[in-house]
Amino acid sequence: MISNQILQSTLNGIKDISKVDLCVTDTDGKVLASTVSDSDKYSSQALNFIESQADSQIVSGWEFFKVFDENQLEYILMIKGSTADLNVLGRMVVFQLQNMIVAYKERFDKDNFVKNLLLDNLLLVDIYNRAKKLHIEAENPRVVFIVETNREKEGGELDVIRSLFVTRRDDYVTAVDENNIIVVRELSEGEDIKTLFKVAESMLGVLKTEGNRDVHVAFGNVVTDIKDVSASYKEAKMALDVGKIFFEEKDIVAYAQLGIGRLIYQLPLPLCKIFIKEIFGQKSPDEFDDETLVTINKFFENSLNVSETSRQLYIHRNTLVYRLDKLEKSTGLDLRVFEDAITFKIALMVVKYMKYLEEMEF
Repeated sequence: MISNQILQSTLNGIKDISKVDLCVTDTDGKVLASTVSDSDKYSSQALNFIESQADSQIVSGWEFFKVFDENQLEYILMIKGSTADLNVLGRMVVFQLQNMIVAYKERFDKDNFVKNLLLDNLLLVDIYNRAKKLHIEAENPRVVFIVETNREKEGGELDVIRSLFVTRRDDYVTAVDENNIIVVRELSEGEDIKTLFKVAESMLGVLKTEGNRDVHVAFGNVVTDIKDVSASYKEAKMALDVGKIFFEEKDIVAYAQLGIGRLIYQLPLPLCKIFIKEIFGQKSPDEFDDETLVTINKFFENSLNVSETSRQLYIHRNTLVYRLDKLEKSTGLDLRVFEDAITFKIALMVVKYMKYLEEMEF
C-alpha cells in the first residue's frame, strides 16, 4: 500500500501541473489524499461507484475512476476540472497510481526478503531462488551497517537514512527492531574500508543534523555471496556491542578493527572471574583510586614512556616512578615491563566486559 504522504505529494504535483483538483479514497470510501478540503462529503458517492460495473463515471461535477492492483480494486480516484481532456488526464493519473503500486509492492517484497536474509530465516535454496525472482545479484560484494539511534524511530530516522541511498537501487535500508536501522550496501569496484567509514560518517552526520545526538554506527566485513549477508550483520552487531564496552569515545566501529576486544567479548563470565582472581586475588583493578587509574591510562596512552607521561600529568618523573612502584607492590605487576603492562591492560578490559555482562542481566 502506498503511504498517504506519498499519495498527497503526488496529487499536489499533478494539480500544480494540470490546475485540476484530485482526491483518492480507499475501497471503504475513506479519503486518503485530496487537494480540496471538503472531499469527505463525496465518500458516499465513491462507495456507490465501487458497487457499479463502470470503470469511470461523472457524478456532481467529479469524474470517478477505479484503480486496480492487478484484478483487485485498490483505490478510487476522483478528479474535477473544466478541461475537455479530463477523462484523458484521469486515465493518465490512474496509470501513474498503478505503476506506483507495482513499485511499492516490489520494494516491500525486497524489504521482506532482506529482513529474512539478515535474520537467517531462509533456506539456502530459497535465498538464491528469491534473489533471482527479485532481480538481486547473488555474487556482488556487500556489507551490512547498523545505525543505532537509541530511541524509537518516531522522528523519521529510517526515512532520513533512506534518503541518502535513494539513487542507489542495489542498496537496501530496513529495520528489524525499534532502535536500529540496517543498511545493506553493495560495493562498487575500488571501494575499501575508507569508503565504508565515509558512508558511516554521512549517516552519522545527517542524523545528528536532525537532532539525534546519541547515534552509533557499526559495520561488518564485506561478503561476496548473498547467503553471507547475515554473517556481516552479526559482525556489525558484535562491533556495536564491543564498541560500547571498549571504545566509548568512538561513534563509528568496524568489526575488522575490534582487535583484542573481539576476543574478550566472546569469553564466558566464569572464565573472566578466574582470570581476574589469578591476577589480582580479591582486589579488582577498578577499585584503584582515581589518581592511580588516571596515571595508568595516561601511561598506556604514551606507550609506557615515563618522561612523556610525567610531562602530560604535570608531575615530576620521580613522582610517577613512585606511583608505579606503589602499584607494583599492590598487584605484583610492573607496568614498565611490557609483559606486565599487557596483562594489566587486558585485565582492565576484562573488568569492563564483566560490568557490561552484569548490567545486561538487569
